[in-house]
Amino acid sequence: MAESFIEVSAGHAGRRLDKFLRAQLKGVPASLIFRQMRKGDIRVNARKVDPSYRLQEGDRIRMWQMDLPADLPPPVVDKRIFNAVADSVLFEDDELLVVNKPAGIPVHGGTGHGGGVIEALRQKFPQERDLELVHRLDRDTSGLLLIAKTPPVLRELQEILRDREEEIFRGYLLKVEGTWPGHLRQVDMPLKRTETTVVPHPQGLRARTYFEVVKRLKGATLMKAQLATGRKHQIRAHAQYAGHPIVGDRKYGGREAMSAKAMHLHAAELIVPRAAGKQQKFVAPVPEAWQK
Repeated sequence: MAESFIEVSAGHAGRRLDKFLRAQLKGVPASLIFRQMRKGDIRVNARKVDPSYRLQEGDRIRMWQMDLPADLPPPVVDKRIFNAVADSVLFEDDELLVVNKPAGIPVHGGTGHGGGVIEALRQKFPQERDLELVHRLDRDTSGLLLIAKTPPVLRELQEILRDREEEIFRGYLLKVEGTWPGHLRQVDMPLKRTETTVVPHPQGLRARTYFEVVKRLKGATLMKAQLATGRKHQIRAHAQYAGHPIVGDRKYGGREAMSAKAMHLHAAELIVPRAAGKQQKFVAPVPEAWQK
């Protein structure tokens, strides 16, 4: 097999190796990339490194040629998904795209589905070769999603989310089962991953969510939630832990979850730091399905 090399430019310094390679090798299955890293067939500066290795300017990545066609076309996104994502773009400038992701659409393709938000956007904006997700939303969560257009912006926003989460405001609307107690304004409970879910566990990762009652409904409560940390399924797991799971949540929900048409969790508001110390606010309207 022939070997090839990639030299890391300043714009990609600080990125994780695995995320960099998945962006560079579009169309190559992630499982193949990770297998080559585990075997040591992918090396940085002639050394075997972990997928989480942070790249530095001038790093030289060596890999063996993968047995895929050189002209492998990008995945064709389902027409329904493409149209839904294309119609959901709320904002665009030279650095960012912001979409109001519909519920039921994954943020990226994977097992069981050939494409998601990022693949649809790459198909819609073929001239933007560096589009990458800044963060993620669960498949059944709707609302605001940030996509970076350049590696420096991606690195900057992901560093903020990793190290200074409080600098990005992430506000959600949700509808929970039952009557949420007015005095319960935050859930501060570490969360630990299992194979399929996350569970409250004292030895898990720090996780804190702020809650506020908006309106009492028949058999339910309309709520606001603000993330202080960004763990997987955090709001869903914390709502369940509080005894009031989200309406329509089939993974963490109660007895009524299966009867709801959609999960009532919506990323409604983002306040994001931009250049020169400024902030930019984005708001996404509640899905029409919530009114039914």
